[in-house]
Amino acid sequence: MALLSRFCFCLGWLLLAGWLPATRVQAQNTPPPPDLLGDLERQTTDTLRRELVAATFKGTRIINGHSVETPGGGTLVFLISHRFGTLNSGAYNFFGLDQATIRLGLEYGATDRLTVGIGRSSLDKTYDGFLKYQALRQTTGLHAIPVSVTLFGSSALTSLRYFDGLDHTLPRRLTYTVQALVARRFSPGLSVQLSPTVVHRNLVDTRRQHNDVYALGVAGRQKLNKRTALMLEYYYRLPTTADPSTRNALAAGFDIETGGHVFQLHVTNSQGMIERHFLTQTTGNFFDGDIYFGFNVARNFTLKPRL
Repeated sequence: MALLSRFCFCLGWLLLAGWLPATRVQAQNTPPPPDLLGDLERQTTDTLRRELVAATFKGTRIINGHSVETPGGGTLVFLISHRFGTLNSGAYNFFGLDQATIRLGLEYGATDRLTVGIGRSSLDKTYDGFLKYQALRQTTGLHAIPVSVTLFGSSALTSLRYFDGLDHTLPRRLTYTVQALVARRFSPGLSVQLSPTVVHRNLVDTRRQHNDVYALGVAGRQKLNKRTALMLEYYYRLPTTADPSTRNALAAGFDIETGGHVFQLHVTNSQGMIERHFLTQTTGNFFDGDIYFGFNVARNFTLKPRL
């Protein structure tokens, strides 16, 4: 019995001596526990980080009207806007291709938020200039800003020669436009913009016309693929200020990104390409075939590289 007790005692010590080194090796080879607190902190930081929402629209124009976008500091944009004649003008005019209206414009980003621009339209031989300032930019994260807001102001001068005996001195040839462009990018593919607008004309043609015209623009962009998007734009004018002989401007088209520039193809019932024209002089009925096919081509030049 004593011999059996001694044997069990020795066997116990041998098993204990063999288990301790194995335990030590296993403890050394076991990977450290995950840094759950660090991961949570990083996720929280990413959620709280404030980031700008970029490229609500791809260009500074939607179709006829301006978008909330600005070129960026040190960038010069050369913009060519073109409208052919109406499609219902018939085969004699090659369905509008024999007729053309054009505007050439330059836009320069003085800063990332402030843009100055000038242009010249063949319609009414009109010169225009504008200022555009991004007051708010949409952000995500902590204290997110839900929309982008850009303030726009322009002046247009017609240089037509008049022989009607009326006073057409320089101040009476001027038209002014003020807009607040409010846009939101709801998803990577969908953007919407509202554009409350006031147009003031120093001189109108008849007593039935109002010097001040109030309008609300509604526009949207739906991305179709990496380089193409569908664009829609409509400007509703308050009936109390709109000329009964004119119509609201309606337009639809496609944005096509082709490397260094944005190419826009569209159809619209407005022949003019600045606010003075498409908000106060649109006479075509879109659904009766008074449709102008046109395009905008914007080419960007970096004059001052960003740091």
